[in-house]
Amino acid sequence: MRLSGPSRSIGAREWPGSPFEPWHAWRMHLEEVFGPDGPLARALPGYRPRPQQQHMAERVAAAIDGRWPLVIEAGTGTGKTFAYLVPALLSGRRVLISTGTRTLQDQLFGKDLPLVSGAIGRPVRVALLKGRANYLCRERLARTTEQRALERRRDAWLGRIERWARITRTGDLAEVPGLSDSHPLWSQVTSTRESCLGVRCEEFARCHVVAARRAALEADLVIVNHHLLLADLALKEDGFGDLLGSADAVILDEAHQVPDLAMQFFGASVGSRRIEHLLQELAQELMRGEREGRLGADGARALRESAAAGAAVQQALSALTQRLPRSPGRSPWEGAAADTAVLELAHAFEALASALTALGEDAALEQLGVRSGELAAQLNRIGDATVEGARSIEITVRGFQLHLLPFDVAERFAALMQAHAAAWIFTSATLSVGESFTHFTSRLGLEECETAKIDSPFDFMRQSLLYLPTRLPPPASSGYLDAVLAEALPLIEASRGGAFVLFTSHRALADAAARVRALWGESMPFRLYVQGEAPREQLLASFRADGDGVLMGTASFWEGVDVKGSALRLVIIDKLPFASPEDPIVKARIEHIEAHQGNAFRQFQLPEAALALKQGVGRLIRSEEDHGTVVICDPRLTERPYGRVLLGALPPMRRTRDARLAAQFLRANAPQDDAPRSLAEPA
Repeated sequence: MRLSGPSRSIGAREWPGSPFEPWHAWRMHLEEVFGPDGPLARALPGYRPRPQQQHMAERVAAAIDGRWPLVIEAGTGTGKTFAYLVPALLSGRRVLISTGTRTLQDQLFGKDLPLVSGAIGRPVRVALLKGRANYLCRERLARTTEQRALERRRDAWLGRIERWARITRTGDLAEVPGLSDSHPLWSQVTSTRESCLGVRCEEFARCHVVAARRAALEADLVIVNHHLLLADLALKEDGFGDLLGSADAVILDEAHQVPDLAMQFFGASVGSRRIEHLLQELAQELMRGEREGRLGADGARALRESAAAGAAVQQALSALTQRLPRSPGRSPWEGAAADTAVLELAHAFEALASALTALGEDAALEQLGVRSGELAAQLNRIGDATVEGARSIEITVRGFQLHLLPFDVAERFAALMQAHAAAWIFTSATLSVGESFTHFTSRLGLEECETAKIDSPFDFMRQSLLYLPTRLPPPASSGYLDAVLAEALPLIEASRGGAFVLFTSHRALADAAARVRALWGESMPFRLYVQGEAPREQLLASFRADGDGVLMGTASFWEGVDVKGSALRLVIIDKLPFASPEDPIVKARIEHIEAHQGNAFRQFQLPEAALALKQGVGRLIRSEEDHGTVVICDPRLTERPYGRVLLGALPPMRRTRDARLAAQFLRANAPQDDAPRSLAEPA
């Protein structure tokens, strides 16, 4: 968390900030800000006034002023960030901005907000607030250090963290050079909601999380992420304040992610690593309690009882593990057998919580008791067959995860919104299917809200081409991937690289990468970047710098990826992004909808695929200067009636089914040099 004090006023002037300001005055001010001679034009080289951006700002300003909910889709290039920042700053209200990624959080705090605030002369106190897992916990650092000393283990990274801990002001572990959040020490020196001792902690007065939250509560504008916002909504972290309590407006950028995230937060999830960490901490605390011997005879007996209860949890955990699937991946719920094993583990945790509660004089052990009780409650929810929701078992190399996702969070989310009388503004480039927002609004209980769709200012008819190949086999056929590559490789040659190839499954991605490498051999006419072979941001940075690379990806590369300029001029999509009906969560949602006389395909599968396809296609044109081609290989797009819905969700691009025309368009927009490249198959 960082807090900016009152910033220097640049070009200060009087702007509306009163709820009684006439609306026509608001509009006049916004016209000036976004005009060709306004403060943004003076502050930003190359700034171009966009009527779409000003229109969005007006809608956001009206929602803030009226404290009503607004769902607004802003097409690529609208400039939605400035379109909501300007009215947020001019309003004079307390505003909470929530984003889908830490990258956008950092961009807002470090670049966009200072620029806009300085340009319009509206200094504000801004706080960037992260989740507690990003902040050093002094108490847990001390315990980790003590444990390593007892074990006579030396750790260079622990030494670095200890030295940094003596000088840091924020406690943000991102300040430690080279320390990854996947490093084992990260979780050992940070707290979770369950492990935090709260006001009973000896380090509470110097707690970095408390300081970060206090600064956020004092700020005029707070930047958080969806996980943190939903945690505040769903969990109400006692002792750390209410982020939403005094907010006049809540702006959720990348809002298309919110419905699925809300399902996770209102559901239940328990993993083996979480349980194992608790048992490890329990063993350490019991050893410490026995070593210090300050609990007396009754305490010693209670320690033994707690140790026996911990052993019973370990036994129940082993019994559950033996009943779970062995194969990695997400599996269907095992029915009565899984219910029984999960409930037995829940009962074991209840007994452990009861035993630890008897040790009330020891804050650490008492907190372990609270955590045990919470685990028991979640396990009881997951194992109770009468609780409605989609259940799944996920097996990974690190253990297992048990999930319960509610089918419907609309009523609960709407109630939480109504409990906070603020303007709730949801924005993204992908919220509507065609002209309808119903799929998004119904999932969050936004029955009465303003909606607006602002088209992109980009000239898609001039800048882009949509190529739909002919004569491809059905996507389920064994030769489909070969047919996709047969279409893709000549187009990659025509574009001279600069391509994204997006897949709907990790298996197809791995197979395609292996086949292309086997075909190219050592010649490698274009450098191949494959998801999973390097961190996401590293792959993107290398792809941008290359200029002619070919990036193969799935999942996270369909959205939130911004490659402007000629480095990306071709996007190839292997299949329509329908979620697998065999996925346990998807299957359970389909069965639930149909059990209530609904049409699962029309209500769930089709709109979800339309929004995902919209995201994938949206990777291509990111500026007025971009040109490129989108290739959607799946023949269902033109052969099935529902293809019209999917095509209707896409930008208005020119279309062709002629491979020669697609190749010509790519060659015309490809970088020109004297080094011919060929992807022809070897003789």
